[in-house]
Amino acid sequence: MLPRLTFILGGAASGKTAFAESLVTGAGRGRVYLATAEAHDDEMRAKIARHRDLRGQGWRTIEAPTDPGRALAAIGGDQAVLIDCATMWLSNHLLADSDLEQAEAELMAGLALCAAPVVIVSNELGLSVVPENALARRFRQLQGELNQKLAARSDLVVNVVSGLPQVLKGALP
Repeated sequence: MLPRLTFILGGAASGKTAFAESLVTGAGRGRVYLATAEAHDDEMRAKIARHRDLRGQGWRTIEAPTDPGRALAAIGGDQAVLIDCATMWLSNHLLADSDLEQAEAELMAGLALCAAPVVIVSNELGLSVVPENALARRFRQLQGELNQKLAARSDLVVNVVSGLPQVLKGALP
């Protein structure tokens, strides 16, 4: 049985999304993919299409680049939700110069109100070098803080490295 909140971390191309998808698929419920990425260029459009193709049929996709909280609150308990990903969500808000405190509060409220189990994917950025510019350093700091908050709220936390899941908190279903 999928826990109420699962948090999946990993580096770029680590296999974290595929692992998260397998958890949601294995839950035996209706599958909801809450997408936070926005296709601003050809490379991102191709990445989104590739992810959609790999996911296959049977997923209901909700585009929520900045407000997954509202969508989460409306999802029924017979579903399982994958949010992919917290990193893009934060990036969208940072680039839009949003009120990050308010946006985070709305995300956390949506997670609390969601009747379905939720799996959140996020990038672990703390293992890389210190970025050379202020915006990148701010982003890395904010992502680390968000990851800590999501991990603290989660029943299950898994770090995926080279396609291999490492349970940090809780137990796999």
